[in-house]
Amino acid sequence: MEFQLTDDQAMVQKTARDFATLEVLPKAAEIDRDHRFPKELVARMAELGFLGIAVPEAYGGGGMDVVSYVIAMEEISRACASTGVIMSVNNSLVCDPINRFGTEAQKQEWLTPLAAGKKLGCFALSEPEAGSDAAAQRTTAVKQPDGSWIISGTKNWITNGPVADVCVLFTMNDRAAGHKGITAFILPMDTPGVRCGSPDDKLGIRGSKSSQIFLDDVRLPDSLLLGEVGGGFKIAMSTLDGGRIGIAAQALGIARAALEDALAYSQTRKTFGKAINQHQAIAFKLADMATEIDAARLLTLRAAWLKDHKLPYGKEAAMAKLYASDVANKAAREGIQIFGGNGYVTEYPAERHFRDAKITEIYEGTSEIQRLVIANYLTKGA
Repeated sequence: MEFQLTDDQAMVQKTARDFATLEVLPKAAEIDRDHRFPKELVARMAELGFLGIAVPEAYGGGGMDVVSYVIAMEEISRACASTGVIMSVNNSLVCDPINRFGTEAQKQEWLTPLAAGKKLGCFALSEPEAGSDAAAQRTTAVKQPDGSWIISGTKNWITNGPVADVCVLFTMNDRAAGHKGITAFILPMDTPGVRCGSPDDKLGIRGSKSSQIFLDDVRLPDSLLLGEVGGGFKIAMSTLDGGRIGIAAQALGIARAALEDALAYSQTRKTFGKAINQHQAIAFKLADMATEIDAARLLTLRAAWLKDHKLPYGKEAAMAKLYASDVANKAAREGIQIFGGNGYVTEYPAERHFRDAKITEIYEGTSEIQRLVIANYLTKGA
């Protein structure tokens, strides 16, 4: 693994950093305050090639590697975690499984506009009673005599749901078969019988719209089956392995925002006749934050590098997500402490980072699930 960015990766970093600093950051507080979906920033990410950054150019993507994706995700999430997760879902949870498991016709029809940012995707696995226990799916898919499928059920907490054009959907076609009875589909969101609930009123990432999705006798042709019948659980788990790399990068961005904002504040705020970063209590907090962020970044880049080189990366992705999300929450907490009373008011960004950080320990597998994943690899000798 190389520690020096390639010329292409450095170009991605500069492009993402310029976009994040000049276009995203000035709007971040307003997006959070107004719970506003930043459609103009999503359109710009499409123009910059960030919505399908690791998809081959033949299918409308940027043709870059997963390391480049991590680099761009960190930069954009440093400015606005909401904008970052919109990008993450479209890349990791929608483009990636269609690219890996879709037919050539599906790639042409769905992956190409998704990777080019002409359409936006969502990923519907979780349900009211099936979160960490993904095999507890209750959404049903019943094969009809004409070869089509009738799908009914409810999905929960679906990021991008209210604004998505396309959904990677997971259903139960054979309950007796357990996780081997789960089947995945590509669902156009304008299909009759599909409707979204009211957007979730969330603690953080408020510009990222999420909601329930209700499926009332939705009829899909067999051509929208993703992968094989009964192969949905495998698709979901392997997709989440990659998704954890994206969320680790989002957590990195949030952590970096907490550090950089706290560092800047500590250089101007004075107590006892000197800047507070000259007090050892504050200096040590900053040093720990910087060290832990660097360690989390290395874990995340390692997982991305392994995926790029088609090597096993499930354990490393879980480690990166587990550690980076913990670092984000710790950095956000310490950031508020450094800001003191100013950290507790919305005039300053520290409280937004604190609220945004928490979700990284929950979605795409809670921290508890990451520990189970890592332990399973260890006990199997992987």
